[in-house]
Amino acid sequence: MMKKSLYITLLLGLSATHLYAKPTQLQPTPKATLEVQKSAALPAHLTTRLTWRKFPQPKYQNEDLNQQNRAAIVRIYADETGKISQATIQESTGLKNLDNALLQAVRISEIQPTYVEDTAVPTIGFQSFNLRFQDNQHENCQFDFQSKQWLAQQQQQKVQFKYRHQPQLNLSAEDLKNHSRKLKFQFKVNKHGEVKRVKLTQGSGQSALDQQVLAAVKAAQVDVPRQFWLYKKSKLKDEIYFDINTCDAQEQS
Repeated sequence: MMKKSLYITLLLGLSATHLYAKPTQLQPTPKATLEVQKSAALPAHLTTRLTWRKFPQPKYQNEDLNQQNRAAIVRIYADETGKISQATIQESTGLKNLDNALLQAVRISEIQPTYVEDTAVPTIGFQSFNLRFQDNQHENCQFDFQSKQWLAQQQQQKVQFKYRHQPQLNLSAEDLKNHSRKLKFQFKVNKHGEVKRVKLTQGSGQSALDQQVLAAVKAAQVDVPRQFWLYKKSKLKDEIYFDINTCDAQEQS
């Protein structure tokens, strides 16, 4: 009888302990914890040459320059995703309103994320801007993305790949420094048609112009024929030529 009473008491004690015990909390997986700790432990990447996903497009007119060329350097801090979280003037144009226009353009732009040991980290970098006073007839001349592949695609010619939409690009004669420019580039795409690993193979001679074109390509999507995937798993190539002489034709039309 005593053994039976003791057994019942133990069962009641275990039941009470189970009822009043705190529920087990889910702990983060070791992998997730390690990634957070790893990202927090890595310092921001410092560079003097930013790679842009969306290049800054400051809006200004001749009168904003106060009758002369202007230059500035902007210090930029971007988070792990490439979004700009801070932008400050390192070297001023000398005009507060113009500096503010530059900062506004930078803050809505994006850079390519930086990876250290396969982990995305914040980036600190500097971008220079040269704003030139337009005193020529090409002030209102504009250029969009008219690459060799895009033009062939519009003419229904046979091409290795097709852009799903025309890459977004808006350049002026000032961006070309009033000279014709040519660029060549290559890139890879994933199975979803997203552009990866864009590389400049021939520069225009103007770094800012090169960055704007590469940013437009990086944001593009393309379709690649299946046979190209099977037999030519190499880089896709394209080139673009900006002819300053077309400005005269635009103004005469």
